[in-house]
Amino acid sequence: MTATKPTRAAQGAVSVQVAVSLGQAGIPVGQLSYVKQNAREHTSFVYETTWLNDTGRFEISPDLPLTPDRRFRKAPTKADSPFPFALADTEPDAWGRRVIMRAHAKRRKKDATLAALNALDFLLAVDDFSRLGALRLHNGKGSYYQTIEEGRRKTPPIVELEKMYVATRAVEKGEESEQDLKYLMGKGTSLGGMRPKCTLLDIDGTLALGKFPSVTDERDVTRGEVLALKLAKAASITTAEARIVELDSTPVAVITRFDRGVKNGRIPYLSASSMLQASRHDEHSYFEIVDAIRARGVRPVEDIVELWRRLVFNLLITNTDDHLNNLGFLHVADGLWRLAPAFDVNPFPDRDRESRTWLSEETGPITDVDMLLDHAQYFGLTNEAARAILGEVRQAVRNWRAVALGPEVGMSHRQLAAFAPAFEHDQT
Repeated sequence: MTATKPTRAAQGAVSVQVAVSLGQAGIPVGQLSYVKQNAREHTSFVYETTWLNDTGRFEISPDLPLTPDRRFRKAPTKADSPFPFALADTEPDAWGRRVIMRAHAKRRKKDATLAALNALDFLLAVDDFSRLGALRLHNGKGSYYQTIEEGRRKTPPIVELEKMYVATRAVEKGEESEQDLKYLMGKGTSLGGMRPKCTLLDIDGTLALGKFPSVTDERDVTRGEVLALKLAKAASITTAEARIVELDSTPVAVITRFDRGVKNGRIPYLSASSMLQASRHDEHSYFEIVDAIRARGVRPVEDIVELWRRLVFNLLITNTDDHLNNLGFLHVADGLWRLAPAFDVNPFPDRDRESRTWLSEETGPITDVDMLLDHAQYFGLTNEAARAILGEVRQAVRNWRAVALGPEVGMSHRQLAAFAPAFEHDQT
């Protein structure tokens, strides 16, 4: 099922009601209302009384307190979403939006009466089976958007990896067919940016993400990401499971989805951006994330220490794409959250060693180890404990060449040279 596409004549006013439920059981949680009047759009949300009375209830989003009142939201800027933060987290990323827009453009060539896509169209275009987190959207009559046969047929198995790769390659080159787009529609993700990717079912039936090389790559980015995740695990950082799958000579990164449990059970998810209720134009800091973990974390001491460990790791491997949507939280119980495994961790050998998210408002971006050591106390660490963690992370990163050349990553000696500046520098 897809969102209703109004005709141009009706485009001036759109009003749609969407039922929101939770988990595999589809527990009713609330009602989302979307209203668009010409260029203006806003949403509102109200909890179901049954959810407010449920013993397992929790705020599904930081901007939706557990009250019977209807909460309204309008995007503060054009870059922001009009939806409550937790639902905005499930919107397609830049790659998913690209596929959706290409498919819609082809349809409009055949039917000029089709209206332009609105924010709700993008939200509802995501496959129900693979939607990030545990929130699910349906029409109020039991039919989930973008699903057939409990959603499984829309999520391809790993044996179709090559078919997915060919389709994404065609989109990148602007040579895609309607069949390519139809195959990719709804199979995008909310995790990541513009790079080509597709959700899939792994060999054991678990939900995973396939990340493909891009036509613009100047180095082996997919192997670089798997290398980073392997090193992070060696540095005692909780990570998403990742491996390289070869398509002839093409390496594809297959990364297990961490927002799924036993039998693909759905786990509620919030990005750090949503946890802080951050506008996409606002500058925020790791100190604020520490404060949020202290307020909402199920194991705050452990998670705050791990966060500091991740900051050291990011610096030493030159992962400078550490924006707030590349850090997340999984719900445990009673409205308490834990750090999600690390994901979207990449070495950037061609960038300055400066974090995208600031350490604090006073310090600015993270640029060196001394800055992290000087502020380790805010993360609950003594100088001695911080230096011990630094030593552990440094030892794991120093082994990067052996891990890169090993069978789990499979880089060649020639490929190492392109990544060396990310791992071998004055901070290591």
